[in-house]
Amino acid sequence: MAQHVCSLKFDAERDGGSLSVASGDAYHLVPFPYGSAESYDPDNMHAETRGGTRHPFPSDRASALIWPGHQAWGRLYAMIQWETASGGAATELRDQFARDPLGKIDTTCTEHRRASPGMQCFAKSWAIFVSPDVPLGLRVAHNASRSLDVVLAEFKLEYEA
Repeated sequence: MAQHVCSLKFDAERDGGSLSVASGDAYHLVPFPYGSAESYDPDNMHAETRGGTRHPFPSDRASALIWPGHQAWGRLYAMIQWETASGGAATELRDQFARDPLGKIDTTCTEHRRASPGMQCFAKSWAIFVSPDVPLGLRVAHNASRSLDVVLAEFKLEYEA
């Protein structure tokens, strides 16, 4: 069996600015850059062009997706760093993994956390069955009175097939 890994990283300093997330109950997909900006994607599970259609980062929601290459028992990992906020800061930060987030969404590993003093840095992992016809995404939300920025995020899938 071969190990397959897709490891994506968004870094506001490197990738042209923060990702602004509107306040409210709605979850938002976290997009990730393509190509050399990625940490690791030898199996092309995060391709900018899929099915003949280009999905530019960050404007196209599909730039948030990992498409597994096989049906397997997979392990998902994420790390999210929110801006250090003052006035109107969130009292709750939310994140979740989602299967088929642009279609018939199925969420898992949803977490709601209280904001802590200082930086808001969170990491998570979860194991699920993955399939080539079901893309995966990382979604975030918050309850601040204004938009907040994600300044660093990582999203990873690992499985053996």
